[in-house]
Amino acid sequence: MATAALAGSTGLVGSNILSQLLVHPSFSSVYAYARREVPNPTATTKLNPLTSTDTSTWTGMFPRESNPKIFFSGLGTTKAQAGSFEAQRKIDYDLNLDLAKTAKEAGVETYVLISAGNANAQSSFAYIKMKGQLEDDVKALGFKHTVLVHPGLILGGREDSRPAEFAIQSVAKLFRSVTPKLTDFWAQDATTIAKAAVNAGVQCLEGKKEEGVWVLGQAEINALGEA
Repeated sequence: MATAALAGSTGLVGSNILSQLLVHPSFSSVYAYARREVPNPTATTKLNPLTSTDTSTWTGMFPRESNPKIFFSGLGTTKAQAGSFEAQRKIDYDLNLDLAKTAKEAGVETYVLISAGNANAQSSFAYIKMKGQLEDDVKALGFKHTVLVHPGLILGGREDSRPAEFAIQSVAKLFRSVTPKLTDFWAQDATTIAKAAVNAGVQCLEGKKEEGVWVLGQAEINALGEA
């Protein structure tokens, strides 16, 4: 069994990744970064919270002594939550990249990032460009396995209010109630995305994937998320 580390463990996708990791037989312990208390409803001893409201301390908190072989990141925020795009970038890009660098230095072999389906460092849209830049810089670190997860619209309940997203989610849920095929190509449940990310990571750990970069598009997310 392996040790895993996770950033973004209280977010929509990240919390689902955490739930998957805690019950997965391939993992003996999970180190979970968060700015607030990490829920542990089953009181499992697998969970090792790395909690601090000061994210500048997170790289120093990395559990090097436990030798994690895989690092998952579902870390991200919004411009509205952060207060500005510059503040958002400090989390979505700077902190993500700093943690990825720390993980690589600590001997992590597999890195799994929840990114965006249209991530592109050449985009004229600031958010899409930022996501693309992060992907490019993470790939340059040279992990044995780099898994980039490209979901569509992420379905699921959020703690923060996002009216426009709520409206689109309502349409997606209506379509999905008819048949998932109406939304599989443009929207996925957070649980499906999380399961796909974990299953992909496990395949890498078990040597079932060639070394290098593996981009999970929406079709693969659906397939791995239902496996």
